[in-house]
Amino acid sequence: MTPSKVYLDHNASAPLMAEARKAMTRTMALEGNPSSVHAHGRALAGTIEEARKAVAGVAGAEASQTVFTGSASEAITQAIVGGVRHFGLEQVIVSAGEHAAVSRAAKASGVPVHTIALLSTGEIDLKALEAALSEAGQNNERVLVAMHWVNNETGVVQPLKKIEAMVGPTPHFLFVDAVQAFAKSPMGFASSAIDMMAISSHKIGGPAGVGALLMKPHCNGVCLVPGGGQEQGRRGGTQSAMLIAGFGAASEAFPSSFDQSQGAGLIGLLEENLRKLCPELKVFGHDASRIGCVSNFALPGVKNTTLLMGLDLEGISVSTGSACSSGKVSRSPVLEAMGVPEKFADCAIRISVGWTTTRSDIECAVTVISEIYHRQTGRNGKAA
Repeated sequence: MTPSKVYLDHNASAPLMAEARKAMTRTMALEGNPSSVHAHGRALAGTIEEARKAVAGVAGAEASQTVFTGSASEAITQAIVGGVRHFGLEQVIVSAGEHAAVSRAAKASGVPVHTIALLSTGEIDLKALEAALSEAGQNNERVLVAMHWVNNETGVVQPLKKIEAMVGPTPHFLFVDAVQAFAKSPMGFASSAIDMMAISSHKIGGPAGVGALLMKPHCNGVCLVPGGGQEQGRRGGTQSAMLIAGFGAASEAFPSSFDQSQGAGLIGLLEENLRKLCPELKVFGHDASRIGCVSNFALPGVKNTTLLMGLDLEGISVSTGSACSSGKVSRSPVLEAMGVPEKFADCAIRISVGWTTTRSDIECAVTVISEIYHRQTGRNGKAA
């Protein structure tokens, strides 16, 4: 029998980890403002600094390089809009597969935006990026390259080291959206050629409403919210010690609670069974390196709206792509950038797993998907 709730949308937001909940509950009992110099304020400030060390440790960053924000979207906007303003940059370079938070921040920066195409694999076209950087150099322009590490829809891992090698030796700046990579891939921000990097709490089982921007010292002047000078003047506004404590606890607990081999096993089981069901199964990004916790696939002949609603009626939560298009199901710009035909893009479903996911969850999803598939296509596998 199908359980009442099966959650397979971790890329949108992961369930809150027990460790994060406990840390938040403890912090809620503390009184005061973390900027106050009295004992109550110092206690809250100490909690924030412990969380800062925990988050920085997972990101391979120094605690001093870690700036807490209200979300990853805020961190992204601070890096892109703030970076362009602070450094007087002439252009922003993004890929066609960026999250809306990146593409919209680039448009809001007030300078021209150059979009780099994706290959059919979902990887960034490095030759096109190299050409764009060369052209900017010839025009004596300094630019901000804003790229994602792991695609939130397909799980495709971008060739970040090659991108670093292109941008690092130049006068240009590199910002990385690492929201889907944080705590899932080894990181070494402090020793990298990356200038700024955004990460998020709720993608790994921490609370929503808190993120962080990792900044190299030369970027410390990049600020959108001066406020009262909190976060060493890099992001104003009274910090939510409770949310930050939850972020820190989740950062410490997540890597030991869920690793990519575990996720890859579950996703492998899913795709293996779906291919048996439908030999024409399309898995987007299958020819590229993918992170092990997500599969974006299409069963030809079954629209994603049909599959999404059918699974939801059985208590199984999946998505059609980015959760930031909430309330609507529309064709994915990422798949469009990969050149996926409409007939397959209209059937695309994303299943993402995490620390709560079990083999039983995957088996349950496959059972329901099979029932929907047979109803929609008939026994001969042809569209009804």
